[in-house]
Amino acid sequence: MMLFTDTHTHLYHESFVPRISELLEQASAKGIHRFVLPNIDEESIEAMLALHKLQPNKTRLLMGLHPCSVNENYQKSLEVIQSYLHHDGVIGVGEIGLDFYWDKTYIREQEDALKIQLTWALEKNMPVSLHCRNSIDRTIVLLREVLKENPPSPHFTGVFHCFTGSIEQANSIIDLGFYLGIGGVVTFKNAGVAEVIKQVSLNHLVLETDAPYLAPVPHRGKPNLPEYLNLIAEKIAEIKNCSLQEVSEKIEQNASRIFNFAQ
Repeated sequence: MMLFTDTHTHLYHESFVPRISELLEQASAKGIHRFVLPNIDEESIEAMLALHKLQPNKTRLLMGLHPCSVNENYQKSLEVIQSYLHHDGVIGVGEIGLDFYWDKTYIREQEDALKIQLTWALEKNMPVSLHCRNSIDRTIVLLREVLKENPPSPHFTGVFHCFTGSIEQANSIIDLGFYLGIGGVVTFKNAGVAEVIKQVSLNHLVLETDAPYLAPVPHRGKPNLPEYLNLIAEKIAEIKNCSLQEVSEKIEQNASRIFNFAQ
């Protein structure tokens, strides 16, 4: 059976909680067997921990402060979040990064929070999940700065979540030893991601839903579900003109390598 890891999903979202067992069963029936859960802020931690306690074998946790949650009190938020880095199930730092789409009020604070959290990951040799909406180039610049100041281990890596950039940006990310997180946007007409994927090896990709957000076609505009990861995998197989089995095998290796899953 082909197996897939959803490397970025908010399964602990309040809309999922009442029917989480059903959703996991539906996903499992389609070979989606592991889930990486990124944090948002202090308020989302308990729900994430509760889901991991319920499904410890299927879930891994990332602890971080989402850029859209950064405000004038971000340093206090970071103190709380950092205290959970040693919690059972936490294997990485995320969802962290920059978001220049919704609000640019706290750009300086976003950049400082990103650098602080990247330093955590480097100190602990943890993978990171990077949010970079309308900010890929700046995220790359800051990542390079932090790596220069804090030489990483050879195994330090992470994912540029919801990648929608150019081939030049993709190559810069790959050169840094990071991966491209491909989600539902790849199924959108005229999104441009497909053209980039044609030029990038499967060795540099991972799959993600970002559920309940960014549902793939034909569910665009509706809540995204864990089982829809298969639609993303099928689209990648179509773009790369290869079998779904090959997509599963190569991309699962990437997910295992990044998030330290046993294969």
